Amino acid sequence: MENFVNCEVSVLFLKKHFTIIGLACVLSVPAVDAGAEGFAINEWSAEGVAMGGARMFAENDAANIAYNPASITKVRGEAFKQSAVYISPHGKYTAYDATGKPIDEGKNVVHAGWAPGNYYVKQLNDKDWIGVGLFSRFGMISEFERDSAVASNAFFSRLNGASLTPTYARKFDNKWSAAVGAEVNYVGLELQKNVFYNSVPTQTKGESWALGWNAAANYAFDSKNEIGLVYRSKVTHTMDADFKAYGIPAALGGDHFTKAHGKVTLPDSWAIGYNHKFDDRTRIELNGTYTKWSTYDALNITFDESILGVVPGSYSQKNWSNGWRYALGVEHKLSDKYTIMGGYAYDESVIPFDGADFIVPTGARRTYSLGFQYHDKKQTLAMTLGFIDIDGLSIKGHMGDTYDTARSHDNYAKVVGISYQRNF
Repeated sequence: MENFVNCEVSVLFLKKHFTIIGLACVLSVPAVDAGAEGFAINEWSAEGVAMGGARMFAENDAANIAYNPASITKVRGEAFKQSAVYISPHGKYTAYDATGKPIDEGKNVVHAGWAPGNYYVKQLNDKDWIGVGLFSRFGMISEFERDSAVASNAFFSRLNGASLTPTYARKFDNKWSAAVGAEVNYVGLELQKNVFYNSVPTQTKGESWALGWNAAANYAFDSKNEIGLVYRSKVTHTMDADFKAYGIPAALGGDHFTKAHGKVTLPDSWAIGYNHKFDDRTRIELNGTYTKWSTYDALNITFDESILGVVPGSYSQKNWSNGWRYALGVEHKLSDKYTIMGGYAYDESVIPFDGADFIVPTGARRTYSLGFQYHDKKQTLAMTLGFIDIDGLSIKGHMGDTYDTARSHDNYAKVVGISYQRNF
């Protein structure tokens, strides 16, 4: 588990009473990008995980800031929520030579981690709401043995991400509501691999802040049927990093330290959802999220000083395709205080054979989840269990790799989530 940012946000309101809400958090990300396809994360609350991520129309849930900002108009009064989702990923690989003969096999070094979420929403009047969320939209960690054949491609990769999203929402009438928000996005990137045919370990490490935005709208056809649309902008980070190469013989200049420069583009996405209430106790959500992963067309890093005077940088074509995530969630109230939830999600694979690597060595995913919730007038407690069945991925070797092709397999992740909300 890797902790990557400590932050505290205080929101002060002076009206009929004095309220200070502190969002103190230590954020960490799950390994082997076990959330959504690519390196996306959508485990933003225990209830959201329980419903497979189809959580765009929840009643009185502060985590709507993450799933659908237009739905914070469903929060009554004032609410503060904290959530933590534990993800434990597992997977194996086999590497092959040019004849198809296996030359190495192994498994990922498990980095079980937490995907936390922190949310605050306040209803100002019958028409206006404000809120702030702090959660992770993107992140991943993958690690393999440093002396393995695949270490020539990547033996440690980490993308830490955090999004701070101040949000304003307005309810125009009984049918329409909409929201707009800013996003302050943090990225910390670390890449480690062996170069010169697995003989020289290297590390590239840097961080960046950038701005994005989001917008959302809901429309209720009647008391039982509602649709919603959410757009999140892409966020482009221009990063200055430190590059280190170790173990170069002294006769060739010894260890090499220099500055590196590159870009990390987090893709924009569209989410559309449909909510149907069978009655006051049971509802179902359908959700589709389209993510423009084609923004990840290359991972190019240039060095201020070339390695041995002949290697000016690291250049790798990715050419990922755009992809869909589909989710289905069901929520049923057993009583005034207890609710059960279930969900299923499917993520398309977006990574091509010649653009695959051991930074993100996984394919399509299927998520199965089940959760329950206790709620009264002042508080809500939810817990969930989930299982992610993750397809393998075929990976083409490139110049400098010590294998011709490789295949990840037997990939899966176990998920446990807990959320607590307090209403004021």
